[in-house]
Amino acid sequence: MKRILIFSLTFLLFACNSKSQLKVGDKVPAFQLKDQDGNTFDISTALGKQPMVIYFYPKDETSVCTKEACSFRDAYTSFSQYGAKVIGISADGVASHKKFAEHHHLPFTLLADTSNTVRKLFGVPKTFVIPGRVTYVVDKQGVIVHTFNSMKDSEKHVQEALAALKNIK
Repeated sequence: MKRILIFSLTFLLFACNSKSQLKVGDKVPAFQLKDQDGNTFDISTALGKQPMVIYFYPKDETSVCTKEACSFRDAYTSFSQYGAKVIGISADGVASHKKFAEHHHLPFTLLADTSNTVRKLFGVPKTFVIPGRVTYVVDKQGVIVHTFNSMKDSEKHVQEALAALKNIK
């Protein structure tokens, strides 16, 4: 019984902050982060210009995260046809993102959220102590039109994002 109670409390402590998670209809918060080239990316410069696919992932060069990033890379032409900017965000630093992008020939922006500030702004939930994997599709005005949350089904993040972009008018 004691184990079940400890497990339940641990789960609640680390996995359930979805109350604060951004949802469809919410505006994306303002933020600035360094990209894989060390340049500052300011979300406000992209708003009003193009839809965005912002995906949060746990860590560079891990198997599921690499599979997800390569899926976004392989579908990049389709995202470009919708005029969408693809942005990956994790707590890894600029140098890690640079190596990850070069190693896998990633043509999109990776942002270093080393303090998890933006992850918290979006309310991305954790699974125990592992940072969550959530994709947000955002229209030109900065309104979230679709979210997808799955730790294991990394390739479905791409399918969900493309389907949502198809429905943006």
